[in-house]
Amino acid sequence: MYDQTRAQQPDDRSSGLAARRTQGPEPLIPADERDKIVRHLGHAVNHFADTPREALEEAEAAFDAAADALVKALAERRRGLREGWQDQDAETQSTALRLALREYREITGRLLRA
Repeated sequence: MYDQTRAQQPDDRSSGLAARRTQGPEPLIPADERDKIVRHLGHAVNHFADTPREALEEAEAAFDAAADALVKALAERRRGLREGWQDQDAETQSTALRLALREYREITGRLLRA
């Protein structure tokens, strides 16, 4: 049986999972921004039965916000990585390049697995 009261409660599964996760790569999108997007998407899902078109518009806005946040986060990460290796002297260059390559590989792999 459908429980409308329960359906309107925020989905806290993602925050519980994030709290238990102690290892792994740092999230690309900051937690506060992710939480805001998740709340908007949850609101859209919870109100679909009453106002489907508005719910879909809100879900689309949440998707757009997530995509924009990801693009911004990736640009910032790229800029930081590039600054870390671009103008290094020959002595530290090998280590800096190796670390930068590892970061590029990790981030690219995460994008391809998403």
